[in-house]
Amino acid sequence: MGKHLIFTIVSLSSPMSYAQHIFSKLQGPNIFTRNTMIKGYAESANPRPAVELYYQMHMSSIEPDTHTYPFLLKAVAKLTAVREGEKIHSIAIRNGFESLVFVQNSLVHMYAACGHAECAHRMFELTPEKDLVAWNSVINGYALNGMPNEALTLFREMGLEGVQPDGFTMVSLLSACAELGALALGRRAHVYMFKVGLSVNLHANNSLLDLYAKCGSIRDAQKIFDEMKERNVVSWTSLIVGLAVNGFGKEALELFKDLEKEGFVPTAVTFVGVLYACSHCGMVDEGFNYFERMKKEYGLVPRMEHYGCMVDLLGRSGKVKEAYEYIQNMPLQPNAVIWRTLLGACTIHGLLSLGEVARARLLELEPGHSGDYVLLSNLYAAERHWSDVQKLRRTMLTEGVRKTPGYSLVELGNKVYEFTIGDRSQPQSEDIYAMLAEITKLLKLEGYVPHTANVLADIEEEEKENALLYHSEKIAIAFMLINTTPGTPIRVVKNLRACADCHLAIKLISKVFKREIAVRDRSRFHHFRNGDCSCQDYW
Repeated sequence: MGKHLIFTIVSLSSPMSYAQHIFSKLQGPNIFTRNTMIKGYAESANPRPAVELYYQMHMSSIEPDTHTYPFLLKAVAKLTAVREGEKIHSIAIRNGFESLVFVQNSLVHMYAACGHAECAHRMFELTPEKDLVAWNSVINGYALNGMPNEALTLFREMGLEGVQPDGFTMVSLLSACAELGALALGRRAHVYMFKVGLSVNLHANNSLLDLYAKCGSIRDAQKIFDEMKERNVVSWTSLIVGLAVNGFGKEALELFKDLEKEGFVPTAVTFVGVLYACSHCGMVDEGFNYFERMKKEYGLVPRMEHYGCMVDLLGRSGKVKEAYEYIQNMPLQPNAVIWRTLLGACTIHGLLSLGEVARARLLELEPGHSGDYVLLSNLYAAERHWSDVQKLRRTMLTEGVRKTPGYSLVELGNKVYEFTIGDRSQPQSEDIYAMLAEITKLLKLEGYVPHTANVLADIEEEEKENALLYHSEKIAIAFMLINTTPGTPIRVVKNLRACADCHLAIKLISKVFKREIAVRDRSRFHHFRNGDCSCQDYW
């Protein structure tokens, strides 16, 4: 037993290379020693040898025991090597270990971590004894893999089963609420956290802060931050990014100065928030100063996201040719996101020739990305090159490229509703479309003229206006107007960038109906109030 204890201490407290050196000297190491090595590697920065060690055992006909699989599957989860996980799952079944609770939990976690949330859920359903670890793993799997509705549904089932959530559960729940913009449900989670004493949990508080920021309640996010007894750099970064995307760039930069005064060391992600703040406030010189400080003062090597912010900074401010030169001089090979950012800037500022250059690069890197076709189509339309618009759309049909469908989400009565363009699937469709007609009538009295420049030229002007009228965010707002009391704020989450017409229309809706309307689109928040937007039309 003394040898086992010594080996365990070596493997867990010393570098794995030293543990491996000792392990290699052992004659016929037993299963305890092998499990210790697998566990050590699974918890290290390089978990790959854990899997290799297991296969060596398998080839040598050394039988694993009940402790082997949890450690091994943890390593596979960190590697996100789902094919390896499936093989190990099959062997575990053959060895009769699949029915053990901790093996089942490890399998649920492995599939979830590898992005196979449905597989994780199927494994979870087969688990007869569903403990908190199993519930957390599958809920987190859904939350992390872009399936927030499923995460919330499972959380409700968990409550019905009488299983009490912990801090890890709340982090997953808040992440799902943030993704959906489900503020009311997030507030209920906040109240629950306070009641059960989870409001002192740092990770849960960070998730709560992130929730409020992503739901557009930036003042609530600040309140959470101010009341936190313990903060880490994630807390500071979450609020800096939150302020930036909500249009409070100058406040974000002030908070960054406070972070430095408090002695926190900003991360690469912190600087993404800082540069984003500069970009969306048109602070070109400040952006370049922060970019240089990041490198020189903090020794951070700029990543593609940082260069993307700089290209966006130049492009938004109208310095599109300078943005192109900046891309050409980048030390990293520009990826599709960089060129797409340039194409977007060309669309905003009407630079057709440079837009075609960006599009040519995108065809090399990501030829089937529908958003690029849409951007170039909008650029052609803005320049009234209708034949090029038609040609581009024919190419999309020929190549089988489908435009990403736009959708908008709103929350009402602790339920999230989804709307698509021209959506008539709701039971209240007749009332919604009557409200849309009323909205259009009232907006025109305010001088509203539909922005039809990017709509196809081969249809009548009235049809163009109708096409714009039925955009998903307008339908979502009409739904909320008929289902909420006057004066109630409206929050909309959209998966794509809001179009110019919707932006103009929503500004006027906020004035005519005296509503505060927050729209979170693909990249930022727009807070509409009394006919104005927080972005000051700089977006």
